[in-house]
Amino acid sequence: MGTDNVVLTKSFDFALTVIKLYKDLVAKKEFVLSRQILRSGTSIGANVEEAQGAQTRKDFHSKMTIAYKEARETHYWLRLLKESGLGSADCSKCLKDVEELSRILASITRTTKSSR
Repeated sequence: MGTDNVVLTKSFDFALTVIKLYKDLVAKKEFVLSRQILRSGTSIGANVEEAQGAQTRKDFHSKMTIAYKEARETHYWLRLLKESGLGSADCSKCLKDVEELSRILASITRTTKSSR
């Protein structure tokens, strides 16, 4: 994976972190929130990756917007996990990382929307 595309690298690394968190949560018998976090957290990178092969600028913007929405959803599930006390895993790094990803994706979607 190239290191020149920050959002690709960060979303991929975040997905790996989410997978580790998922495994920790499942080992502690937390199944519901862990699945939600796994699904939305790995979807961010999948949509960013898809955007790289977009056929049009509109298609690129659409995929990046979906990635942004998935980041927001993941942030919600992580906050819920943290505040509910359901999982004893520390998710503060994940929260920080998804907030950074959300800012990057929001910036990309604003820029691509205004240049269309």
